[in-house]
Amino acid sequence: MQVEVLNIQGQKTGRTVELPEEIFGIEPNNHAIYLAVKQYLAAQRQGTHKVKTRAEVKGASRKLHRQKGTGGSRKGNIRNPLYKGGGTIFGPKPHKYDIKLNRKVKDLAKISALSHKAKENSIFVVEDLNFDTPKTKAFMNVLGSINVADKKALYVAPEYNTNVSLSLRNIPSVLGVLLSDINTYDIVNSEVIVLSESAAKIFAGEEAEVAA
Repeated sequence: MQVEVLNIQGQKTGRTVELPEEIFGIEPNNHAIYLAVKQYLAAQRQGTHKVKTRAEVKGASRKLHRQKGTGGSRKGNIRNPLYKGGGTIFGPKPHKYDIKLNRKVKDLAKISALSHKAKENSIFVVEDLNFDTPKTKAFMNVLGSINVADKKALYVAPEYNTNVSLSLRNIPSVLGVLLSDINTYDIVNSEVIVLSESAAKIFAGEEAEVAA
């Protein structure tokens, strides 16, 4: 899959990057994507929810009145779940929501998500950005030049750049990630993927090594 490299003005530079078909051209596996997204969202949950049972709430443990002969219903202590301030029955307890997923399934999900974006023509390759100072407007101008300023974008770079990172972090519709940290959820949650030229070349380089 050949993609034109654009400059920061949105014009073609005459350079192209060959994105490997094994990553960007497979038949997507939607169930693998579902499992990977489910695992990611589950891992965001803290699982610290907790309520007190009748053994943990405050209150005397004495029996409120004798079992028989009062004409009323039988009662235990004041911590009974039926009373105000009593314990909670079958309430939530702290636990993890982690889901185990095999590495092959996670890789398949990521590749499937990238293939979906490729089929939708939602992948752009832009020459490497290098700002002298952090400036959000400069980054927005780049997005505007490739006509994705009004879309939820995922910007992928091979390494951390302080000025670029500070320039995009205040844009609600843009998420910047390193190539090594990209995950299925971020891909699915974006409308377009903007690859820096270096990041795109790493995809092509890795594929070349496998082929060799």
